[in-house]
Amino acid sequence: MCTGNICRSPIGEVVLRAKLAEAGIDDVIVTSSGTGGWHEGDPMDPRAAAALHRRGYDGRSHRAREFRREWFADRHFVLAMDTGHLAALTRQARGRVDVPIELFAEADVPDPYYGEDAGFDDVLEQIEKAADRWVDRLRS
Repeated sequence: MCTGNICRSPIGEVVLRAKLAEAGIDDVIVTSSGTGGWHEGDPMDPRAAAALHRRGYDGRSHRAREFRREWFADRHFVLAMDTGHLAALTRQARGRVDVPIELFAEADVPDPYYGEDAGFDDVLEQIEKAADRWVDRLRS
């Protein structure tokens, strides 16, 4: 999960899905969403899609959506792109949800939205490394 579901979390969704497929792990469903709904229905940011495309991924089918509390019941993990999103998810769970809420990567994935195009490539690289760790974890 990220803020608007048009940059970091859709990159994470596309990359993790691809890496799981490469590893032959086909029983994991990966989705993404945002803390807010102001981009609901929009495609991912063109800079995010371009960064994905440059690395051989396809993010064209993504449409932004806002995370809903009731989704906790259908998830095995809920992953946040930064500690702010982690806190928002934890508040939304209100201690009544028995689903691990964790960071996607070892460190906060920075929001590239207000920066230069190169920031999207940096985020993609960080997400690829984190996705490799998730594949290893889910393989175990």
